Amino acid sequence: MNMPHRDFGWKYDLPTPNATLNPHADLKHAPPINHADNNYIELPRSIFKIRGVWAFSGIIVFSTITAVVALLATSGLTLSKSDLKPAAITISSIAFMLYITTPYIRMDINHPRDTPIRFNRHRRKVYFYEYKFDRLHPLGRENWGIKPVVYDWDDLTAEVYSIHAPMGYGGIIEKVMVSIRKPGTDEVVDRLFFADDIEKGKQYWAIVTLFMQEGLEALPEFSSPPTDWIKEPSNPFERRAPKVQWPAEMDLESRTAP
Repeated sequence: MNMPHRDFGWKYDLPTPNATLNPHADLKHAPPINHADNNYIELPRSIFKIRGVWAFSGIIVFSTITAVVALLATSGLTLSKSDLKPAAITISSIAFMLYITTPYIRMDINHPRDTPIRFNRHRRKVYFYEYKFDRLHPLGRENWGIKPVVYDWDDLTAEVYSIHAPMGYGGIIEKVMVSIRKPGTDEVVDRLFFADDIEKGKQYWAIVTLFMQEGLEALPEFSSPPTDWIKEPSNPFERRAPKVQWPAEMDLESRTAP
């Protein structure tokens, strides 16, 4: 078979769902999980490092546009024709910046605090609480919002990505993605975010693989519950984020055995 398509920055794949696990893997200090029982395990997942940055930037951009428009309105009678062109360019540039940042502002406000993933051992299914967004249509409705999806465990591949970002000091962006292949082929039908750190992604993948292969008894005792379960987050954008609400049928299916 041909190599499945990989996105830019791909480095390597993690072990397949049915691969033999490393018996020496230390998972006692793995990142906390949301839930685990005999039927399913749920992992937390968030795309945000610091939530609210884009919303705060949007407020600055919107305030700048308002101030520039107000200034032009009050001085419009005294502006010469030669002044109008640079003024129009300035407004257009700021408006374009607002258009570019609007999808991220909207995600800062509307994205759930958590977008968990459930791995059901008995059904051999994986349920993603997926939040869809569309950068090209920042004010649209059709391609925005919670759209949970479910895939077969055996069709998943965990992919490690590492990209050198142009941050001026050689910054590196790391992440682990999960691709889903069409059964019996190498055609990738979907690719979903899994973790924002390679080490965390590797530990989470080892945990769910161990659970899906051997069950709850094989898991270690985790050192602590998720931080947000101990106390409310200090970030106001996190506190006001929508709560997770699975569709009723999927919620029941993902938590139970056949």
